[in-house]
Amino acid sequence: MDCTAKLYGDLTKILVKREDIAVAVKRLGEQITKDYEGHELMVVGILKGAIVFYSDLIREIDLPMRTDFMAVSSYGSATKSSGVVQLRKDLDRPVEGMDVLIVEDIVDSGMTLSYLKRVFQDRGAASVRIATLLDKPARRRVELKADYFCFTIPDEFVVGYGLDYDEKYRNLPDIGVLHPRIYAGE
Repeated sequence: MDCTAKLYGDLTKILVKREDIAVAVKRLGEQITKDYEGHELMVVGILKGAIVFYSDLIREIDLPMRTDFMAVSSYGSATKSSGVVQLRKDLDRPVEGMDVLIVEDIVDSGMTLSYLKRVFQDRGAASVRIATLLDKPARRRVELKADYFCFTIPDEFVVGYGLDYDEKYRNLPDIGVLHPRIYAGE
C-alpha cells in the first residue's frame, strides 16, 4: 500500500515505517530462536491485533513450535482499556509443561497481559514470556515488563500493522498516530 492511500489521511504522522518493522521483527525472531533452543515452545497470538506481527514473527523463529490463539478484550471500541479483561477464545490444547511465548501487538496498561500470564502459570506452563511489537510504558497500570519488544513508543494512539481503532486501520503496513478527530467523540 502506498503512503498516499486514503487511510493515511486519518493519521497525523507515521511513527514506524514498514521497513523498520521488518528489520526489528527479524532481529526479534533471531533472539527468540537462540533463547528457546531445545525448549518445548508454544507461541500464542492474541487476536486480533497481533495477527500481522505474529505471522511475520513466527516465520523468523527457526525452531519447531506449536501455535495457537486466544482472543481477549479490554478495549471494545474505545481508545483506553476498561480494565476488565474478557476471555473470548481460549486455547485449543493444554500448555502444561510448555514454554509459552505470548505474542501481542502492544503493551499498554499491562492489565491484559498480567491476566494472561497468571492464566498460563495457573495452567502449569513451564515458563511464560511476552513478545510485543510496541511497548508504551507511559500507560502502564500494573507492574509488567515485556521480555521481547521491537519499539518503545510515546503515549499516542497508534494504528496499523494489525493495530486498530474500532476494527479499522489494521491493514496499514506502517504504524501511524491516529488523528484525534477520528475518535474525539468517545
